[in-house]
Amino acid sequence: MSVRFKSKPAGNSRLHLRKMALTGLLAAASLLLSGVSFPVGPTRCYPFQHTANVLAGAILGPWWAAVAAFITSLLRNMAGTGTIFAFPGSIPGAIAAGLAFRRFKRPAAALAEPFGTGILGAAISAWILGPAMGTGAGFSALAGAFLISSGPGALIGMALVHILQKTPLARVLEIYDH
Repeated sequence: MSVRFKSKPAGNSRLHLRKMALTGLLAAASLLLSGVSFPVGPTRCYPFQHTANVLAGAILGPWWAAVAAFITSLLRNMAGTGTIFAFPGSIPGAIAAGLAFRRFKRPAAALAEPFGTGILGAAISAWILGPAMGTGAGFSALAGAFLISSGPGALIGMALVHILQKTPLARVLEIYDH
């Protein structure tokens, strides 16, 4: 008796490999641009993380964007340049941007990133991470800090998506086609 496994079509595995490569590139770009940061309360703000979240959301979709944000947060923490707030401060924004791009297919969908980061990420940070770490940072303080970082980053990302849409690269990257 022999067992046969169905193989995925070659196009599907190429797409998967392509998404993995782009995820790695966006995580690396975000990490390299992390020199542009500033402290706000217990957090450290990295506006280009949110730019990368917007690009990843538009090009890769919500789940791959979340993976890119997770990798960047993990590497920043391993390097000692990030805080534990990097995870809830980037992953919800990446997912929100990806879902918004999937639904609306417009550069303005980038504005969902500050919602995901500033509202959802701040809530996770204030209500779960804060007490677990023994810090008393409240929702309002964290939301303000996250919005200071994610607002400008999302606007830069929105401008880049708008510019990319008008180039032949948009067809190659398959912006919004996820």
